[in-house]
Amino acid sequence: MSDTKPKITLEFFHDAVCGWCYVLSPRLRKLAERADVAVKQRCFVLQRNDAEMIQRFGSLEAAKQEILNHWVACQQHADEPGRFEIEGMRAKPFSYPSGYLAALGAKAAELMGNSDTHWDYFDEIQHLHLKVNDNIGDRDVIIAAAGNIGLDTVRFEALLDSDDVRDAVEVDLKRAREFKLRSIPSLIINGAQVVSQTLTEQALLQLISNEQAA
Repeated sequence: MSDTKPKITLEFFHDAVCGWCYVLSPRLRKLAERADVAVKQRCFVLQRNDAEMIQRFGSLEAAKQEILNHWVACQQHADEPGRFEIEGMRAKPFSYPSGYLAALGAKAAELMGNSDTHWDYFDEIQHLHLKVNDNIGDRDVIIAAAGNIGLDTVRFEALLDSDDVRDAVEVDLKRAREFKLRSIPSLIINGAQVVSQTLTEQALLQLISNEQAA
């Protein structure tokens, strides 16, 4: 009989506009370097469009103000605070974007590779959003992010408009509903336990240790 323990799978539910996801992702990457941990990427878009942003925040202006206030808190808890450029985004003339187009991009990247390709794309689009302050509601930015991680942008753009990509986003949203997720980032551990908070690196290691001991 083998003493090798099965991998612990973490499903990482995220939205490209989420500062807390930006804080958690590099910590999960360190965890994923372990042979006994696998991280699967899941999209969970909180607001799909301007209408949903207005419904949630009252106006697009209020949305930008409140979300950037969240960025301040995220930066204070980040391992590398310099990865945020808050005042740069505050000065941008465009309304705060939805993460839906970025979710489509992440799923297109996944179909061109695998879950890790999705992750590379997600991290790149978050960098463009939270550090470079690009408008990730802009299609050109979404396509450029694919090129930045070495994907064929012609194929990527064709996939971006496909039913396969839209359906893949819906599969993740359905999965989130099954577990009654309400916030991001959220983790589902081994298809059972839900953790909806931005854990420290030490807390993530403890989570894995507890799961292995169970």
